[in-house]
Amino acid sequence: MSGRLVVVSNRVPLPNERGPRAGGLAVALADALGPGSLWFGWSGRRTARAGATSATLAESDGIAYATIDLSETEYRLFYAGFSNRVLWPLLHFRLGLVQYRSDEYHAYRVVNRRFAEALAPLLRPDDLVWVHDYHLFPLGEELRARGIGNRIGFFLHTPFVPPEVLRALPRAEQILASLCAYDVVGFHTEQFRAGFLRSTHEILGLTPDEGGGVTMGGRRAQTIVDPIGIDAEGFAAAAEQSWRGSEVRRLRASLAGRALAIGVDRLDYSKGLVQRLDGFARLLARYPEHHQRVSFLQVAARSREDVSEYQDLRIELDRMVGDTIGQYSQFDWVPVRYMTRPLRRGTLAGFYRAAAMGVVTPLRDGMNLVAKEYVAAQNPEDPGVLILSRFAGAAAELTEALIVNPYDPEEIADAMHSALTMRLEERQARHRALREQVWTGTARRFSERFLAALQATDGSA
Repeated sequence: MSGRLVVVSNRVPLPNERGPRAGGLAVALADALGPGSLWFGWSGRRTARAGATSATLAESDGIAYATIDLSETEYRLFYAGFSNRVLWPLLHFRLGLVQYRSDEYHAYRVVNRRFAEALAPLLRPDDLVWVHDYHLFPLGEELRARGIGNRIGFFLHTPFVPPEVLRALPRAEQILASLCAYDVVGFHTEQFRAGFLRSTHEILGLTPDEGGGVTMGGRRAQTIVDPIGIDAEGFAAAAEQSWRGSEVRRLRASLAGRALAIGVDRLDYSKGLVQRLDGFARLLARYPEHHQRVSFLQVAARSREDVSEYQDLRIELDRMVGDTIGQYSQFDWVPVRYMTRPLRRGTLAGFYRAAAMGVVTPLRDGMNLVAKEYVAAQNPEDPGVLILSRFAGAAAELTEALIVNPYDPEEIADAMHSALTMRLEERQARHRALREQVWTGTARRFSERFLAALQATDGSA
């Protein structure tokens, strides 16, 4: 690849930050972000007033980090507001949760403009710029307005909705038009790309060409399908190492020979946590032979706690966990273990390996790398079973999982029963097929494919 790679994301995970950071872009882009690369975005700091438009620079292992601060008002309107009260629910098909306000949309555009103003002076003529996720839809357009002619790509890590849903968004035309300022626009699945192309056709009147591109204002935006993956070998090694560690030994000792089911998510309404816990309760109600034989560990790290919908979800989950524990617990067995603090990625890898069942049932998800991590962590000689939502992007690849409708707790309960009673030979056969997919579609392949597509464009309007 010629030229420097510049990655842009809403939040930059600075190298001096402490505490668990599960997965995310830092892991997915580890192979692409080598010495000489630049990562630009928000520092995570909030100030009383809007900060300077020049970025603060730091460096670690040859990678440069450039960040700007947001004011409290910008954070409230841009991040908690338009990004997470409008775009996030919209892109996850939750129109009833969309709360549009014009001042929040204005702040969204202003912050993207500030990003562009701070980033533009740092760019070199041959840099490849790779922008990530819905917070920064307009950034390419703002960079173009400042005369930046570099190759600029965009990748969306959430689903993309069809025009029937997108039309509910005020300013949908402006959002779509801003995406057409990029040279490459990437999606996890063909369904998501099709939603974008249909939307540009029906809302903007653009007709996709034979190569899957759309042209607006003389600039062609190429669309690609590029499913994100993980470092399968590295995660498998971490799981095997963690399996022998003290935390997994403590977990296994606490199970006293019982099977473990595990779910790991952010505490978010898109993850199907209410239906999942309902499904586990129905497993215990419908299949009493599993009483005292299985424990379900749900890790749901809190996030966006200043958004009211997340506060309501936490209260509902607390109630459901308490009800299930109260109804089914014995003096020596608690059916549900519930954590709202994150765990280290290495610890999770060992927990996945210890689990006879991985439950990944989002109502909608862009990809969901937990599904791929669970597969990578398994012992091929005695693998666990993956239960996967048909509405996760990963379902397009991991077809040998037990695919369920996440809105149906009874179907989830039946899948859990099947997983817990599945014969070893079937578990091994399913795992072999899943493993091949995970080992083929790695994080390295994801980055290489996108950057090759971006490099292949001529970068001109």
